[in-house]
Formats: sequence, structure tokens, C-alpha cells
Amino acid sequence: MIRGLDFVSLPSQDLSRSVAFYRDQLGLPPITVEDKWAEFDLGGGAVLGVVHPASFGVEFAAVKTGMVALRVDDVAKAIDELKAKGVEIPPAMDTGVCHMAFFADPDGNSLCLHNRYAPED
Repeated sequence: MIRGLDFVSLPSQDLSRSVAFYRDQLGLPPITVEDKWAEFDLGGGAVLGVVHPASFGVEFAAVKTGMVALRVDDVAKAIDELKAKGVEIPPAMDTGVCHMAFFADPDGNSLCLHNRYAPED
């Protein structure tokens, strides 16, 4: 029935600031940038949508109880690259199957750098 992930959407209070963060600091290629939303290519056909909820009459609320896990080849290297671009991000943790580093976008939405190094069963 479900065949995959098409998009994940996060809210933004300042779309221009969010576009700069996702494009310039995280390096996600923009697909489209409009007045009310922007879309970024996550690879594998998945898209990250950033939406200005007030433009649709919806109150802003940051996503903090879940997260968007962004796959990288090397979490420690990605952390260093993001820190060099001014992103505040703590050291990675090792779960025994993956490396993860948790951080937030400028609106407080929860993000994670992720690399699974253990084979999936």
C-alpha cells in the first residue's frame, strides 16, 4: 500500500531565513521557492517542504516532538562542516547501530544528522 516517502513539511515563521538555512547552511538543493513555501530535494525522491503557516491562516508551532533525520555519510564530518557555517550542533552520539547528532533549525524544528553503520536485518 505505502510505497515510500514523498515529502516532510516543517513550519517557518520567516521563510526567507529558512530558505537561507536549508539552502546555504545545510546545502539542500531548492526545488521551488514561493511566497508561502519552499521545497528542497532530500534525494531518493523525497522532498523537504518548509511552509509559512500564517500565510494559510494557521498558527505557527515548531516541530519538537519528532524530528527530520537527514542521512549523511559521516556525521562527525558533517558536524564540522555545519559548525563552520555557523550552525549550533552538539557532538554525535553512537547508538550501537548509527551515529546521530540532534540540532534545530532557526524556528526550533528538530533535526538530526544520521548515519546507520550497522547492517539492517
